[in-house]
Amino acid sequence: MPIFIVVEGKNDRSKLRRLLQDDIRILCTFGTLNSLKLETLRKEIRDEEVYLFMDNDSSGKKIRGLLRDAFPDAGHIYTRRGYPGVEGTPDEYLVAQLEKAGLDEYIIYPDPPFYS
Repeated sequence: MPIFIVVEGKNDRSKLRRLLQDDIRILCTFGTLNSLKLETLRKEIRDEEVYLFMDNDSSGKKIRGLLRDAFPDAGHIYTRRGYPGVEGTPDEYLVAQLEKAGLDEYIIYPDPPFYS
């Protein structure tokens, strides 16, 4: 059973890809979410397990709201206010949030000294 994480941009996807096994599919909205993109996401995700991980800014909150309606059973992963989006969030914080979401078994833990 595939697990999906939806992020806003390709840099967010790249950041998470370094921390997650290939079993996790990371999809992008590319910062916008029109009806065509939303339908494409629905077709790809279907009824599979999905998490929403948007930036903690007005654009990210708007996209999260639209996706919440499309995927009411989705899990939500948050970055801390003040970090420059998912891509600018420290690895340690991302790992903690992924663990909090219950994705421990899929995490690729960074080697020290980058992770403490």
